[in-house]
Amino acid sequence: MSSSDAPSFEELLAGAQRSACHLEMRDTYAVGDESEDFENWRRTGVRDVDPGSEYWAPWVNLIGRTTQRGVTIRRARVVSEPVSEYIRYEHAGALVNVTAGEDVRWLPRRMASDIALPGNDLWLFDHSAVLFNHFDGDGNWTEPKWEVRTEPAVIQLAASAFKAVWERGTPHEKYTV
Repeated sequence: MSSSDAPSFEELLAGAQRSACHLEMRDTYAVGDESEDFENWRRTGVRDVDPGSEYWAPWVNLIGRTTQRGVTIRRARVVSEPVSEYIRYEHAGALVNVTAGEDVRWLPRRMASDIALPGNDLWLFDHSAVLFNHFDGDGNWTEPKWEVRTEPAVIQLAASAFKAVWERGTPHEKYTV
């Protein structure tokens, strides 16, 4: 299902009962809702890490509501090393993801060579639905922005890839950039 006829991310997360797993595999993103924060970090070296800020509060509240329902949220990032400027920016803000209730791990790309990874970043909800994110080569959203897949083979690929990355990944508090 493309984003025009599929449930939204928020709907899928609201329907999750046990887990939501996010697999990120790009070294650069250029999504508009973070461009101002990214540019400020590039200029100043200071990242907004206030969970109550206008930038972070919607995400922190969404994750907080979800984890309060007993849903485990994990984020695994496969990154090239040395890391890109954008990954340094993500790492600088990941403390807020952790504060919100996410468990975050990082895996150097060279350690993922023997893992069958899907072609796109994804969210896996309760091992019953996969939301694939679509970006262009520069990291901008494309149309459609996402697609939702529920075929057992697709879910199995996403689940096994996430599990392998997660098991090899370094917890956020131990990963340095």
